[in-house]
Amino acid sequence: MSEWDKKRDLMQRYNLTAHLYDMRYAEEQNVKFDVALKNVTVEDGLILDVGCGTGLLFNRIAEKTETVVGLDFSKKLLFEAKKRGRKLRNVHLVLADADNMPFKEDVFDRVFAFTVVQNTPNPAETLREIKRVAKNDAVVAVTGLKRVFNLEEFKRLLCGAGLEIVNLESDGEKLKCHMAVCRISYVKPS
Repeated sequence: MSEWDKKRDLMQRYNLTAHLYDMRYAEEQNVKFDVALKNVTVEDGLILDVGCGTGLLFNRIAEKTETVVGLDFSKKLLFEAKKRGRKLRNVHLVLADADNMPFKEDVFDRVFAFTVVQNTPNPAETLREIKRVAKNDAVVAVTGLKRVFNLEEFKRLLCGAGLEIVNLESDGEKLKCHMAVCRISYVKPS
């Protein structure tokens, strides 16, 4: 199956089940948010939520920061996110693929990517794209499902994409994923 076929199948699955997403995943996602937000400040700046789904993270961060951009490739999930973010004036939604984001380089101060990399055909490419749109010294919080990546694989994936791991949590019964907080650090060519 080609990369495009895999993405299309996943998009169709999310489109078909978007109305059930919160019921199925809200509790699990909130555990991830709790862990990430202990380690990532969201005051001020421009924040990107890659794979934002129904926008569960929006209510937790929108009032504390300048602007939140939610990106997802599922129209139906974004429709649910739009309903959630209706009262939040600083939340903007973008229908796009995480591997080809329609943003310039060096835009975002913080990037959240929960439940994304294990769903992409090439996780390293997805992480490189996240790095591309993040500013130098930006903070990136990213998860990797434990049943897809063992801890060493996840670390190698992050480091291979040029992300500097600042904090890594993988313990606990409720956390079904590895949670990494990384810093973007690179020297731009002159």
